[in-house]
Amino acid sequence: MAVSDAQLPLNDPLPHARLIAAPATGGSIKERPEDFLVDELPLYEPCGEGEHLYLRVQKRNVAHNELMSILQQHYKVGEAAIGFAGMKDKVGVTQQTVSIHLPDREKARADTDVPTHSRLQFLWTARHANKLRRGHLVGNRFLIRIRKVDPLKAPAVHRQLTSLLRTGVPDYYGFQRFGYRRNNHRLGLHVLRGEWTALLDELLGLRGSASPSHQRERREFYDAGQYAESAPLWTRNDRAERVAIGVLRRGAAHREAVLAIGRTTLSFWVSALQSYIFNEVLDRRINAGLLDQLLEGDLAWKHDSRRCFPIDAAELANPELGDRLQAFEISPSGPLPGSGMLTPGGEALRNETEVMAANGLAPELFEQGPFATTGSRRPLRVQITNLEVDSGFDEHGPYIRVAFDLPRGAYATVVLREAIGAGAEGGDVGEEGRG
Repeated sequence: MAVSDAQLPLNDPLPHARLIAAPATGGSIKERPEDFLVDELPLYEPCGEGEHLYLRVQKRNVAHNELMSILQQHYKVGEAAIGFAGMKDKVGVTQQTVSIHLPDREKARADTDVPTHSRLQFLWTARHANKLRRGHLVGNRFLIRIRKVDPLKAPAVHRQLTSLLRTGVPDYYGFQRFGYRRNNHRLGLHVLRGEWTALLDELLGLRGSASPSHQRERREFYDAGQYAESAPLWTRNDRAERVAIGVLRRGAAHREAVLAIGRTTLSFWVSALQSYIFNEVLDRRINAGLLDQLLEGDLAWKHDSRRCFPIDAAELANPELGDRLQAFEISPSGPLPGSGMLTPGGEALRNETEVMAANGLAPELFEQGPFATTGSRRPLRVQITNLEVDSGFDEHGPYIRVAFDLPRGAYATVVLREAIGAGAEGGDVGEEGRG
C-alpha cells in the first residue's frame, strides 16, 4: 500500500534561511555549460606506479552516473573498481580525477586506451598504488557566469559575497543532493523502512512528489500496472526508473525491483535523508543568528582535522574561543544521523532532537536494517577563499562573473543563493530572491 503524504511529513529539503539581509540581485546560472566551470583541486598527485589508472577527465553536460557507466563499459570493470573524490554537477564543464583498478592489464596499452566520447575529454593518465576515495580532494575552484542580470549590479554581488568572507558560508546541501523532483530524501526514508511498494510509487508513479508534465503518460501506465507500456518511455537519464520498471516488467516482486537499482543509488538516497535533517537544523541555527557562534553543549568542528570536540562551560569561557571562530579554525557542527554519530548537549541537542521529532524520525531508523548508515558531523559553515567578481558582455549577452574556492563537500549554488536568490539552482528569479 502506498504511504500517504500525511505519513511522510518531510518538507522541501532545500535551504530556507538566508544569511545575507540585503535583497538578492536575481539572475540565472547554467544558461549554457560553459557558464559553469568546476576544477577539482586534488589532495595528492599520482606517484606514477601501481595497479590503479588515474585519469583526469573534463566532462560537458555529463551526469556522474553516466560517466561511471561509460568507464565501466570501456574498461569492462565493475562499479567497485572505479574511484572518485567527489561527484560533479551534470550541467557545466567540470574537471576531476577518477581511478580504475586495472592490475592485470598491459600498462602501455591500458594507459593510452581511453574512452572516446563527444562530451568527455581525457587530459592525462597516470598510475598510482591506491584507489581514489571519496573526499580525497582539497576542494573545488568555481568560475560561474550569472546571466539575466544587470552587470552594473556586480558591486552589490561583490559586497554580499565579501560579507561571507567574515561570517562563513552556510554549509547547506544544495539541490543537486535531492534530485530534480526534490524527493531523494523521501526515497531514502522508504529505503530505511523497507517500504518497497511505496518507494516505487514515489519513483515511478504520479501519487508522490511533483513530476514534470512530459512524464505523465509513463507514470500513468505505472499506476495502472501497465509496466510494459511504461518501460520504453523512460530515457537514459532515468537510470533508476528504467532499471526498476524493467524488473517489474518481468513480473518480479517490488523488493527485487528496488534492490536491482543498486546499493550505490539506494545508499545515496539514504544520505539525502541525512542531508535533509542537516539542512533543517542549519535553517534553525541561521534563523537564531547563531551560525558563527558556539553554545554550551555544541560539538565544535576543527576544520584542519575534520574532528569535533565538545564545548563545555570552561571552553566557552576561554577568551581564545572567539579568535578561533573568527580565524575559521573551528565552527559549530550539525548532525548526519546514523550509528556512531557524536551527540551534542544543551540547546544544540534540543534543536536536533526537535527536528527529528518534527519529521517523525527516530535515531534508530538510521542504525538498524540492511541499509543502516554511519553517522557523522558536518560543519554548519565553511570558508570561501580566492573570491573574484567582475562583469562584462560576450556573444551571449551581459553577465556577472564570480570565481571562488570552496572546501570539499560544499556547494557553489549555496554561495550564489546568498547573492542572487533561488536562481542559483539554475532557473530565473525575480529581484526579491528567496527568503
